[in-house]
Amino acid sequence: MSKDATPPVCRMMDYGKFRYEQNKKLQEAKKKQVIIRVKEVKFRPNTDKHDYGFKLKNIINFLKEGNKVKLVVTFKGRELVHMDLGIKIILRVIEDVKEFGIPEFPIKPDVKKTFSTVIIPVKAKKEELKNDKNKD
Repeated sequence: MSKDATPPVCRMMDYGKFRYEQNKKLQEAKKKQVIIRVKEVKFRPNTDKHDYGFKLKNIINFLKEGNKVKLVVTFKGRELVHMDLGIKIILRVIEDVKEFGIPEFPIKPDVKKTFSTVIIPVKAKKEELKNDKNKD
C-alpha cells in the first residue's frame, strides 16, 4: 500500500478480525496498567504503643505494595480539646515511614473532628517528578 499512489489503493480486510485484534490490544494495555488503591488507617489521639506499631507495620506494607495510605485521626468528646495530639501522631507516622513514602499534601482538617493526610510511595513520587520534567 502506498499513500501517494494514483488512483488511491485500499486494503480489504475482515471487520470481525479487525475488532478481535482491537480487543486483544485493549486487553494487553489493561494487563500493563498499575492500579493504585488508597488504603485508610485510622488513629485516635490516645492510640496505644502496640496498636501504633501494628498500624505502622500495615502502613509500611501498603506503601511497599505501591498503594497510597490515608492517615486519619478522629476525635470524640473531650479529646477535641487536645487537637495537637492528633497532629503529633500524624507527624510521628510521617517521620517513621519517610523511607517508604512521603506526604502528598500537608495535614488538613477534614471535618470538625478529624485530621488527615495522604502518604504516597516513594517510587510513585519519583515517577511523578520524572513525568513533570518530561512535560516541561
